[in-house]
Amino acid sequence: MIGPQRRASILDALRRGTVPREGLDAFAVGMEGFEAAVDRDLAGVASGRGGFKAVRGEYGSGKTFFARWLQERARAAGFATAEVQVSETETPLHRWEAVYRRLVERLSTADTPDGALRPSIDAWFYTLEEDVLAEGQIDAADGVGLAAATEALMERRLSEIARTAPAFSAVLRAYRRALVSEDAALAEGLMAWLGGQPNVAAGVKRAAGVKGDLDPFGAMHFLAGLLVILRDSGRAGLVLVLDEAETLQRMRADTREKGLNALRQLLDELDAGRYPGLYLVVTGTTAFFDGPQGVQRLPPLAQRLHTDFATDARFDNPRAVQIRLQGFDLGSLAVAGARVRDLFAEQATDPNRIRSLVDDNYLADLAIGVAGRLGGRAGVAPRLYLRKLVVEVLDRVDQFADFDPRRHYAPTLDPREMSAAERAAAGTGSVDDIELEL
Repeated sequence: MIGPQRRASILDALRRGTVPREGLDAFAVGMEGFEAAVDRDLAGVASGRGGFKAVRGEYGSGKTFFARWLQERARAAGFATAEVQVSETETPLHRWEAVYRRLVERLSTADTPDGALRPSIDAWFYTLEEDVLAEGQIDAADGVGLAAATEALMERRLSEIARTAPAFSAVLRAYRRALVSEDAALAEGLMAWLGGQPNVAAGVKRAAGVKGDLDPFGAMHFLAGLLVILRDSGRAGLVLVLDEAETLQRMRADTREKGLNALRQLLDELDAGRYPGLYLVVTGTTAFFDGPQGVQRLPPLAQRLHTDFATDARFDNPRAVQIRLQGFDLGSLAVAGARVRDLFAEQATDPNRIRSLVDDNYLADLAIGVAGRLGGRAGVAPRLYLRKLVVEVLDRVDQFADFDPRRHYAPTLDPREMSAAERAAAGTGSVDDIELEL
């Protein structure tokens, strides 16, 4: 049963035409075939291994939905998660310090939707204190003794981090001292530097004995340190999603090559056991994985990701390193619509009226109407279909007693509400939408 707040969050996201951050199980369609493989992967990562999955699919096939569904499933299993969209200006893959910074900003756990770095580190310190008390050598009332014993245990635990990320461990020590001395400004500054934020005050860095800003090499070490903190504070690991990797194809040639090589290096580090507890998920279009401007430009990366998709899609192996999403057909669109309708009805003024006027037959007709305006391509239609269902049908049925969607509504599409892929499907694209290789 989904609570009122999560239900409202889901419906608001659909009104905006975006993928909800949570509650996706309520209307997920077609995920059943991946559940066992995903749970198997997560269990392996929780045992201390690294994991990787590439997810391919065309625009509208549900890659972002799949990634967020997987993250929600992972958080329920005790993982922290983060989603980073690949971007030429903000998060190109070869600038790992920028990717790490965005990762930290988006770090989520089951009880902290965003910005979970500081709560995770505070939880780690709390775990250290609990471990000290569990040894039975220190009385909980002995504040000075407990602080000293906790710091000694912290140093032993930090020795593992210091081997790979000495600056990470140095800042943790300084952060702990700032907490003990109740220096909130210093603690905040140290946490900002630990999260990869630029332009941290020089005084903050001096307090920890570090210099400069985080660089790509240091960020890779910081990721290893973060994984230790997460596991040591009771998390099963970290699921990191690099979404829209096909953006690399549109970048300058040198930037694209560096990005592909950075991805190859990360996979090699995972295979070498450098990042135990990390489950890396990369999403991209078929052209990114198979086309000349994507993965195929770097043969070592192409070899690692190669998966045979020549067989009937019914026999795709969900355990393979790369999986493909088939996208929606008219039937699955209607099924998703029925689940959203039932979710909406739970908070509607008159649930029976919602289910009566927006019955399964109407949902099927609406799917045909929206997909038909997109050249019959149901696979491109889910976002617009669900948005129109909530905003233009369900909301109106709920608010206006005399509104009948069969009599008073016919779906229309405006190019201004459509993505480039949706406009192309509808045949309303312009020359401005054509991407040139420069």
